Amino acid sequence: MNPVVHAKGGRKGGREARKALRAAPLDIKVRPVQPGMRGGRYSILSDLDIANIHQAVLTVLEKVGFADAIPSCMESIKGKGGFVNDQGRLCFPAALVEDTIASANRNFLLFGQDSEFDIEPWGNKLYFGTGGAAVHIVDPLTGKYRDSTLKDLFDAARLVDAMEHIHFFQRPMVARDMVSGFDLDINTAYACISGTSKHVGTSFVSERSVKATLKMLHKVAGSEKKWRSRPFVSQSNCFVVPPLKFAQDACRCLEVAVHGGMPVLLLSAGQAGATAPAALAGAVVQAVAEVLAGLVYINALKPGAPAIFGTWPFVSDLRTGAMSGGSGEQTLLMAACGQMGQFYDFPTGVASAMTDSKVPDAQSGYEKGYNHALVGNSGANLVYEAAGMHASLLAFCKESIVIDNDIIGAVQRTIRGIECSNDSLSVETIREVCEQGPGHYLGHSQTLDLMERDYVYPEVGDRLNPKEWAEQGSKTILDRAVEKTKYLLNTYYPSHISRQIDMEIRANLDIKLPVGLMTNSKAVS
Repeated sequence: MNPVVHAKGGRKGGREARKALRAAPLDIKVRPVQPGMRGGRYSILSDLDIANIHQAVLTVLEKVGFADAIPSCMESIKGKGGFVNDQGRLCFPAALVEDTIASANRNFLLFGQDSEFDIEPWGNKLYFGTGGAAVHIVDPLTGKYRDSTLKDLFDAARLVDAMEHIHFFQRPMVARDMVSGFDLDINTAYACISGTSKHVGTSFVSERSVKATLKMLHKVAGSEKKWRSRPFVSQSNCFVVPPLKFAQDACRCLEVAVHGGMPVLLLSAGQAGATAPAALAGAVVQAVAEVLAGLVYINALKPGAPAIFGTWPFVSDLRTGAMSGGSGEQTLLMAACGQMGQFYDFPTGVASAMTDSKVPDAQSGYEKGYNHALVGNSGANLVYEAAGMHASLLAFCKESIVIDNDIIGAVQRTIRGIECSNDSLSVETIREVCEQGPGHYLGHSQTLDLMERDYVYPEVGDRLNPKEWAEQGSKTILDRAVEKTKYLLNTYYPSHISRQIDMEIRANLDIKLPVGLMTNSKAVS
């Protein structure tokens, strides 16, 4: 091609210069999108709406209260001013709730095993990650479903570890090849922390599981003291059975986590029209009330214990009663909950991109796109379920991790927005190009400087022209995602946990994931 005359007199091959620039990786601090960018530009609720929701929440907590509190929960909350009403329900006076809101811990980190991946979930900083309890793996090429396994979970963790725009790994599926609850909990935690050095979230079915997992985490960290200084695993805890009942086993797990130094994601997951009001505002009120009760509970156990405000009201298709995770109503609910979290200034987690589609197709793309665009801009700090989920959380697709990484990257660019500075307004650049030639901006220094700093490019999305696309095999985004997923799973094996530590863990616990599946056997041989 003919060289382009640079506006300041230099001669550069525009396309070749841009290719050379892209070949050199940028430092994360100057990339166009980064973990922890500031969201909160989308406000579905007015200030009056927020005030009315808050007052309704206080009324529900004081006048309706919770059923089925375990004795330790009852004692701790009554000791702070809670009371039991005539129906035997544990109630939370407004003053107690307001005091907890004022004193709760707002500035704790969610650590990675590698400090590069530490998360600061406060203010309006935003991070995307996985999550869920899918029971199936879907093959995107055949559409066939099968039970999810421990190896699938480990594979998902490895994929997330390699994704630029997915910042943490919450267990997204259930390892259905585990027989007992204890084996499930221990092996789930093990597969997650072995597959990624990003922050991990997982859940538990019993106190025994939490205690055993904490011992394993102490081993990985180097000691209990080191674990407590940098807890790299958080507990996802559905401590409430909507509407407004404590889940007793989950509460016992919560208490072990709190005393063991493990951050807790306090989850309320009512379903509008089923276990929460069909009115969307009412579903938000119930979710906020339930999670605030959990926050009072945790702070009564241990003031300042790290807790994530996890309001996750889901949506029912009222024609069938089935969950509709990809719906517009779901987007509104999560965006409103993100905004309520900003109102309280809590580290806030919501869910997004839980498409109803059974495979990664056009429906999956449009549902995930509008969910992420609005929920991501709502003011939440942590967006869970953000990659890989299908069939309203029933299924997980590994190839969708790769596709969704592209979606999240593009959405992050919308969150960053447009900077208007003297330089970016470009008056001098326009003058140079128009007065000094060449009449376009392709080789201009501003273009070359900003092409990697201001613009996000897809990894598997296609931007070829039709002729080039046909010449390169007419591949779809799914074709490219299948290729990239296969390549990563065949070559990418994180090794941040030493062989010695792994052997010590296996000596004490019945780890079901074979060592041979955790390394590149071809490379080893």
